[in-house]
Amino acid sequence: MKPENPRRVKIFDITLRDGSQSKVATRIKLEDLLKVASLLADSGIYGAETWGGATFDVCVRYLREDPWERARRLKAAMPNVQNMMLIRGQNLVAYSNFPDDVVNKFVHVAARNGIDVFRIFDALDDMRNHEAVIRAVKEVGKTAEGAVCYTISPVHTIEKFVSKARQLEDKGVDQIAIKDMAGLIDPATAFELVSSLKKAVSVPIHLHTHDNCGLGMMSVLKAVEAGCDMVDSVLSPFSGGTGHPCTESIVFSLHKFGYETGCDLAKLTKAAEEAKNVRALYSEFEAPYSGVDCKMLVTQIPGGVMSNLSSQLRQQNALDRMSEIVDEIPRVREDLGWIPLVTPTSQIVVSQATFNVLLGRYKIIANHTANLLKGLYGETPAPVNSELQSRVLKTEKPVTVRPAELLPPMWHELEEKFPGLTEEEILIHAIFPHEAPGYFESKK
Repeated sequence: MKPENPRRVKIFDITLRDGSQSKVATRIKLEDLLKVASLLADSGIYGAETWGGATFDVCVRYLREDPWERARRLKAAMPNVQNMMLIRGQNLVAYSNFPDDVVNKFVHVAARNGIDVFRIFDALDDMRNHEAVIRAVKEVGKTAEGAVCYTISPVHTIEKFVSKARQLEDKGVDQIAIKDMAGLIDPATAFELVSSLKKAVSVPIHLHTHDNCGLGMMSVLKAVEAGCDMVDSVLSPFSGGTGHPCTESIVFSLHKFGYETGCDLAKLTKAAEEAKNVRALYSEFEAPYSGVDCKMLVTQIPGGVMSNLSSQLRQQNALDRMSEIVDEIPRVREDLGWIPLVTPTSQIVVSQATFNVLLGRYKIIANHTANLLKGLYGETPAPVNSELQSRVLKTEKPVTVRPAELLPPMWHELEEKFPGLTEEEILIHAIFPHEAPGYFESKK
């Protein structure tokens, strides 16, 4: 059924960042990304996710490519497209909190290097961890997109997601993303959630989902029907399974339904052909299985988490304990306040569950687990296990303030420590201090 008043749905193609991360471990080199980017630029897409997430880490650690050059050159290749990055709130592109002055500097430098849209999320959905990034994005005149992490648990309801979105709007975001990092949102829930958000907030709504459970395309269409303004998708060679709904299929379907996208299907198909050639160059980084896996509808454990866990257990000759660990993961997640399973909380939950099975329940409490119980990551969606919290706190009090308020300013000290370096180079040292020396040595 076609809408009575056709409207435009903005397409964000995310092949160059999350598509690559979900299918070939972010290993695609810049020169190959540019082959696809130049064709996407001419296809009519509104935006493209090009940076953030694991790209900064992989550039420095494995590819030995300048992450800042990646941002600059992809923007240069697509000057007419809104270039978006995924930023982990106060964690930036790493796995722990940074002081506000470093967060501010990072956002200013990223904007200068070509980032137009900053998609901000926090692993605990503690909206206080968005604040410093939102302020900095507004200072540089770019677009702040606050993300609400979609997950399933006894405490995660439509009302809770809407409440989080209202908090983000109050903090000044320009648009709100539903970040379904595990592909769990179903068509009925997508329609209900978007409908509720459109009534509760006045800023545009953007849907990000994966296709792990085969629900992606259906959920996108129902979200659009409910009034969703923007959707994420990837070119067909990177679509499906651990990837995302297909850009060409979404554009074709939306046009059939009477929506406008501004996209040229023939030009998208040409970009997809190039993307197919590029993906073939990186087959060694393909996951053993990256198709649809509906077990997630029962376990709610992302496929990437499962593949990493199986690899680690195989190395420890403990693969036969996998089913016990899978059963333990939701119990640990409940103990830790029903936190979403997204970087870095997914790693925290899985590591603790593994310790519990192999060594005995909470015989060892990992450092990251302890820090989470202390409140150093922020406020959890539900109260944590009080007995475990008492064990790690001892005589201390849990942290109740925004965690970054406990961190002293750091930028001036970094400038003194690394004289003569550019702000971009200093930030590489600040974010990945252990990997930076090897990276810069390789660049000589």
